[in-house]
Amino acid sequence: MLFPTIDFAVFFVVVFTGSWILRPHRRAWRWFILAASCVFYGWWDWNFLYLLLASIGINWLFGVVIHRALTPDGERTPLSIWLVRAAVVVNLGILGYFKYFSFFVSAVADRLDSLGISVSAPVLRIVLPVGISFFTFQALSYVIDIGRGHWRRPLPLLDFAVYLSFFAHLVAGPIVRASEFVPQLDHIPDPRYVRASEAFMLIFRGMFKKVVISSFLATQIVDPVFRLPGAYDRWEVLWAIYAYAIQIYADFSGYTDIAIGVALLLGIRFPLNFDAPYTATSLQDFWRRWHMTLSRWLRDYLYIPLGGNRGSKLFTYRNLFLVMLLGGLWHGANWTFVIWGSIHGGYLIGERVVKERWVGHERGVPPRVVKVLQWFLTFNVVCLAWVFFRAPSVSDAFAVLWRLVVGTGSDANVTLLLILVVLASLASQFVPERFPKRAERWFGGLAPILQIAALALGLVMIDALGPEGVAPFIYFQF
Repeated sequence: MLFPTIDFAVFFVVVFTGSWILRPHRRAWRWFILAASCVFYGWWDWNFLYLLLASIGINWLFGVVIHRALTPDGERTPLSIWLVRAAVVVNLGILGYFKYFSFFVSAVADRLDSLGISVSAPVLRIVLPVGISFFTFQALSYVIDIGRGHWRRPLPLLDFAVYLSFFAHLVAGPIVRASEFVPQLDHIPDPRYVRASEAFMLIFRGMFKKVVISSFLATQIVDPVFRLPGAYDRWEVLWAIYAYAIQIYADFSGYTDIAIGVALLLGIRFPLNFDAPYTATSLQDFWRRWHMTLSRWLRDYLYIPLGGNRGSKLFTYRNLFLVMLLGGLWHGANWTFVIWGSIHGGYLIGERVVKERWVGHERGVPPRVVKVLQWFLTFNVVCLAWVFFRAPSVSDAFAVLWRLVVGTGSDANVTLLLILVVLASLASQFVPERFPKRAERWFGGLAPILQIAALALGLVMIDALGPEGVAPFIYFQF
């Protein structure tokens, strides 16, 4: 079920009404939200609902047995450590089967074929369940935190089921941890003090990003250029690359804005997932601002367990590269994502090396000039990596990049409107936070009837500016 659709609007009206009627009745409310989340997830394919329910049952059981294996003081034991490892293997095994089995089988078959050994790879129609990476990572964070002794007792099954299946973050994040979500289940918010104005602003902003900005850039230049790069000149290809950087930001941050707003209307607050990532002056800063919940997950459950920066420089560089490589592979079973992660990992290492040697050797370069150059370099490296993220294959990605060098011809597809949309979208990230906050306070000061009228007018405008139909969010494929 897509957010910007009539189906979801009807669904949410029912859920919103039922949620606030049942909220004082804690157990009934939990069952209602669980049922609603199952309907939301099963809307695509009811068969995948069994996978979600199985993940809930398996990880809840792991949480129980891991907690029992800890010492009375919550300290780890050899048994608890092995149980956590087993939980990780089971979760990654399920994820790997659906997401990576065909990729690895094909890769092995291609490698053997290059050695002269003909192998017929099995042909399996494995359909990727929507959002499997997101709810698997959330389940892993819970069982690992149990194993670390962060929970005094395991969650009741119903609470854990609501946490893992909650429809607003189920299929594309943000990756909400149980410690951030579950304490809110026992808090009964007063409907008179729900942050409705903030929620409405988030929903409107998310809808505008997805339906207007992302869809316009996709249809205007990104999809045509990446589909057939040889038909376009270098100027069109360059703007298509920049446009995709804006498209994927508008698409994904638009989804999370809507998700955060929807949850807020139900009295649940999610963590922030984006913070003007294209203002970053380093790739490290970029990952503090882009998909922040994934960045923190990779740091806490992968980078630090690998050793983090506690060893030598080479050891730290290895960990950085491995984390970004695996982060790339998390996005999909394709060599393009491996290269995308490798670019980020390699640049993060290079960034550290340069900073260590640069400090104290600025030679009078004005700090503002240095900052602008750092921003320009970071933004373009991110855009370069996005080419591999967007392209269907490695050869397609290089075909796009090659056109930057040799592309000649007409640049008719680069219109003034396209350039303005890209530049305005990029410039909007540099707007100080106080201005959106002022707009939110102004909106919140309006009478409820005026708020509803303004939101309705805004949605009509979005519908008029948007294309016919709404494409799935980009991150649904992950």
